[in-house]
Amino acid sequence: MAVCFTHPLDQTKYRMQVLKSKTPMLKLMSSFAARDGIPSLWAGLSASVLRQSTYSSARFGLHTVLAQQLLHYTGDQKLSMASNIACAGLAGGIAGVIGNPAEVVLVRMCADGAKAPAQRFVYSNVFEALVRTGRDEGLQAFSKGLTANIVRSILMNVSQIATYATTKQYLMGSLALGDDVRTHAIASLAAGTMATTLCAPADVLKSRLQSSAGKDGLWGVLRSGIREEGALFLMKGWLPAWLRLTPHTVLTFVFMEQLRRLTTVGIPWLNVDTPSVTKETLR
Repeated sequence: MAVCFTHPLDQTKYRMQVLKSKTPMLKLMSSFAARDGIPSLWAGLSASVLRQSTYSSARFGLHTVLAQQLLHYTGDQKLSMASNIACAGLAGGIAGVIGNPAEVVLVRMCADGAKAPAQRFVYSNVFEALVRTGRDEGLQAFSKGLTANIVRSILMNVSQIATYATTKQYLMGSLALGDDVRTHAIASLAAGTMATTLCAPADVLKSRLQSSAGKDGLWGVLRSGIREEGALFLMKGWLPAWLRLTPHTVLTFVFMEQLRRLTTVGIPWLNVDTPSVTKETLR
């Protein structure tokens, strides 16, 4: 359901990432809406739903399973921060592989409107996109941008978990805030911001690789981007990415915390032994 509301931001992020112009987010979004109609902002929604169903489900599901198995193996009651980060990174990497085919067609469907008509893929839905991509380019096309996507997925999981746990511990330990919704919301806001920033370069490279039918490699895209646009091209689409990811992160962590407290559902990656974080520690 949430993806239906955030998809225009996701689409705009991909278009900003593949375009070589510096058009601001709102101006870019409004120009495409004026040219193609407001409903065009939801082009690629079916691919976004598939991506969420594969990548996001795998990311959280695998993290929970890995954490549970590790606790069972060690006999500990809580995960250490290092163990939790290791589980998060492994889950993120596997999820990146699982979700890459959906990611390829999502980027193409979202970025189509930013291309010249002759360069567009013109997929009508995600199923046509999957069939045509496999038929016209071979199954190897679904591995486009895989390395960048794996790196992005690992960074996403690790940065969200580590930032959330550290910020929450600091708020409760140094600022004497309670273990409540306010603390969870502030910590998850920090987690969403950190994840957006750390993942931006890999996200841009992934989008450029996946949106093209050519055979440019990761390093070729990186070199040409820096040469033609400067190093800051790696942060393109940061604002729509932040506007989409941060509320999602806040809602996810707040919901998971409440679920953990109100039910017997075990979410081991939220129950972590973290070292005390104080103002002196951060200096």
